[in-house]
Amino acid sequence: MPISDVVQPLLLLALVAALTPPLGAYIARAMAGERTPLSRVIVPAERLVHRGLRLAPEREQTWKAYARSLLTFSFASIAGLYLLQRLQGLLPGNPDGFGAVDPFLALNSAVSFVTNTNWQNYLGEQTMSQLTQMAGLAVQNFVSAGVGMAVAIALVRGITRRRQETIGNFWVDLTRAVLHVLLPLCIVFAVLLLARGAVDNFHGAREVATMAGAGQKITGGPVASQEAVKELGTNGGGYYNANSAHPFENPDPLTNFLEILALLLIPFALTATYGRMVGSRRQGWAVFAAMAIIWAGMVTVAVTAEQAGNPIVQRAGVDQQAAGGALAQAGGNMEGKEVRFGIGASGTFAASTTGTSTGSVNSFHDSYTAVGGMVPLSHILLGEVSPGGVGAGLYGMLVFVLLAVFIAGLMVGRTPEWLGKKIQAREVKLAGLAILVMPATVLVLTGLAAVLGAGTSSRLNLGPHGLSEILYAFASQANNNGSAFAGLTGNTPFYNLTGAVAMFVGRFLIILPVLAIAGSLAAKERVPAGPGTFPTDTPLFVGLLIGVVLIVGALTFFPVLALGPLVEQLLQSTGQLF
Repeated sequence: MPISDVVQPLLLLALVAALTPPLGAYIARAMAGERTPLSRVIVPAERLVHRGLRLAPEREQTWKAYARSLLTFSFASIAGLYLLQRLQGLLPGNPDGFGAVDPFLALNSAVSFVTNTNWQNYLGEQTMSQLTQMAGLAVQNFVSAGVGMAVAIALVRGITRRRQETIGNFWVDLTRAVLHVLLPLCIVFAVLLLARGAVDNFHGAREVATMAGAGQKITGGPVASQEAVKELGTNGGGYYNANSAHPFENPDPLTNFLEILALLLIPFALTATYGRMVGSRRQGWAVFAAMAIIWAGMVTVAVTAEQAGNPIVQRAGVDQQAAGGALAQAGGNMEGKEVRFGIGASGTFAASTTGTSTGSVNSFHDSYTAVGGMVPLSHILLGEVSPGGVGAGLYGMLVFVLLAVFIAGLMVGRTPEWLGKKIQAREVKLAGLAILVMPATVLVLTGLAAVLGAGTSSRLNLGPHGLSEILYAFASQANNNGSAFAGLTGNTPFYNLTGAVAMFVGRFLIILPVLAIAGSLAAKERVPAGPGTFPTDTPLFVGLLIGVVLIVGALTFFPVLALGPLVEQLLQSTGQLF
């Protein structure tokens, strides 16, 4: 294995660990309304938004009111984005003259971007006008990430408060997340991308001559600015259909490294925010460690599997070499990967984008080996908590923390406690609901698609790989990831409608119990730690937390994984294809 394949993940983890404390502290101060180095510039804009919405920042909401505001905003966003797509042919900012988006596709895309999924059943450069890209999709990239961050902060407030009914104000939290956190970071990152060669203009398609003398249309547009928020907001998707494999979005190995860093940055930093808000930085580092260990394991397996190559091709290469020929696939499995990045950077990107609910890709997961392709699929199926999306990763992992605390309490035979709050039946039931929503959605919709003609007709492959393509699609959408296995034709009425359902349920039916947990914990009295209190900031608890995440994922999805990538790998190891 090349040394760069080892150094790059280690360097990423080191940079993330170094940046987590200062960025996490900044987010904690910004979301609390405290003064930050950027307050002089941003606070006037924030006050303007408050006046425009007639908000009183000091007026807080109960969890139910918080949830109503969030759902109202999200429903309005879906409706607005749907109409924008349907009317784009009549609106300006459309230099290529694109017409109205198909109704089923418009609904799927609207739900996709509002839920921070960014699943794309369309060719970006051939479907959406520049106005739709900027005023619709890019705006949702900001606010959908802001919604996730708001929910995470609301949950942490619920943990820290005592005998209170409120958990904050949704509109204030959303405004602060976008203006104080996402916007400044995106401006910096967009400039870096521009400096490295990413495009950002208002050009339509231009006819150019290739080196072979043929003609080719190259589409311009506001790419770098959307690329920045796509990665930093863990949105995913892409201006171009090739996504981050396109040189206009991801010009070179340095930008590729920076994009991986960008999508990891805020989710990991929020662990430090959590530690500061609960008054114990060790709590934040414990969650950070659990996320980092799972992420590192996934990266290791993905890169190793792709370096090993396809067993069938390797077997053929050995036979060919024995006959005096060259060894086939000696450099590993490069199918579906950019030569600019290679296997190491591609495998690291795949494990990172599916661990962060980003969905941006720089290689095609459908072309990975069976084990290599199982890594991004399994990473999604764990609930995308290592480190997860902006906000969504933190509140998802904290739900697992609650469950781990409950299990620890059962082990010692006493009422479990978490940061001075007793964990009782209500919180455990809500946590169970939040954890079970996603598996139920994925397995039910995958089962339907696997037996209905409308579902199976979109597969590229038969057998276990075809099942993996269907499973990956619904896993990606229900977990609000957005990456695709690249072997499924998703732009059909069946997949547009079922996909929209998966994305909506996977987002909001998890957020609602999380907010209910926040409200329940906020109303509780704090109790002092005693000799039987299980500490949640030790290596032992980190191990327990990782075990809970892996066991829940394994028990839920092992049967379907055994029918998909696992049996495919076993067949390939014997030289067989389905």
